[in-house]
Amino acid sequence: MQLKTILNRVQRFKSFVYKHCEWEERAVRPTLLVTVEPRQNSRPICSGCDRCGGCYDRLAERRFEFVPLWGIAVFFVYRMRRVDCRACGVKVERVPWSEGKSQLTTTYRWFLARWAKRLSWKEVAEAFETSWENVFRSVKYAVFWGLAARRFQGLGPVEAIGVDEIQWQKGHHYLTLVYQIDTGCRRLLWVGKDRTEKTLERFFDLYGGLIANTLKYVCSDMWKPYLNVIRHRASKAVHVLDRYHVMAKMNKAIDKIRAAESRRMKADGYEEVLKHSRWCLLKRKSNLTKKQTVKLSELLQYNLQSVRAYLLREDFQRFWTYQSPAWASRFLNEWCTRTMRSKLDPMKEVAQTLRNHHDLLLNWFRAKGAISAGTVEGFNNKAKLTTRKAYGFRTYEAVEIALYHSLGKLPEPKLTHRFC
Repeated sequence: MQLKTILNRVQRFKSFVYKHCEWEERAVRPTLLVTVEPRQNSRPICSGCDRCGGCYDRLAERRFEFVPLWGIAVFFVYRMRRVDCRACGVKVERVPWSEGKSQLTTTYRWFLARWAKRLSWKEVAEAFETSWENVFRSVKYAVFWGLAARRFQGLGPVEAIGVDEIQWQKGHHYLTLVYQIDTGCRRLLWVGKDRTEKTLERFFDLYGGLIANTLKYVCSDMWKPYLNVIRHRASKAVHVLDRYHVMAKMNKAIDKIRAAESRRMKADGYEEVLKHSRWCLLKRKSNLTKKQTVKLSELLQYNLQSVRAYLLREDFQRFWTYQSPAWASRFLNEWCTRTMRSKLDPMKEVAQTLRNHHDLLLNWFRAKGAISAGTVEGFNNKAKLTTRKAYGFRTYEAVEIALYHSLGKLPEPKLTHRFC
């Protein structure tokens, strides 16, 4: 079977034919040159207005890199025609295998972009003997195409969203991420730079009108700028503060108490019973190893501040077992009162925070536990991995494109052959 036959089967272009194929003799790697010619009496299409026009003249040969076949580089060789367009004047024609001044065919762009979901950009570049820049531009092209298609097709019904932030550079450099966390559809909806009120406002300016009629739940942490924006821009939705963020705050308080108490005991010359006890106090009982279980049972025999903080946290777990918001509210008030009397400053700070967000905490029961930030945290872990896979491009634009590409579930065009 000849190469032209294969190309006509998987990559056929209307009004163009594959003339002949030949090896490039002086190439560093095995390279095939496929000459493309327009069909007889075909008229070029203006790249400005997509109308047919007369052929003004032809330019010098250009090469367009196609998907490698059996490790052999393949280039389409074509002399572009200039169109004598009545509306636009003299313009270079539009060709179906590439767009603009790109040296890659559109098929090859999608080929690289799809592999970039599976491998790091560096590995894709090395595997197909191309440059990082070509991989990045291919992913960028796929993301822009997908976002445009998503805006045209619409988001569909969005009932629940999760808002969170991740750190993407050293220092206080954060990204605000908004996810759709419906049971049937989970994806990244939007990425914004920083974690300010203006950042989240931009999301609602862009998508607020599209999701206003269907949005039922919003899940976030206790970051004040997010709370303020959600209160004003999504007031009809039930705003849920998930248990993950609440328990994370308690764990930080317990760890702070344990570290301070351990240093104090060491300085006073007491036995270091808190040594190697960090994860005994922070992990769930079901996740403890045998050694950690024994260590925890030994610690519970002492009247330590760390142990008292641990017992307060374990007692608070009962809060999530209630079904009635009224009874949950009563328990929360009693727990906060006891904690404020405990003389454990970090835990008292947690209790005060819970009091300040009393109504939002009870929304967890109004949502009947159906909305969880566990999905959001899972997405955040994938987002951090994605930023590592895009290593080498340290600009915000590159990180944004990589996140949309990996987590956005963006639509793709239907091609004759996927090549992967």
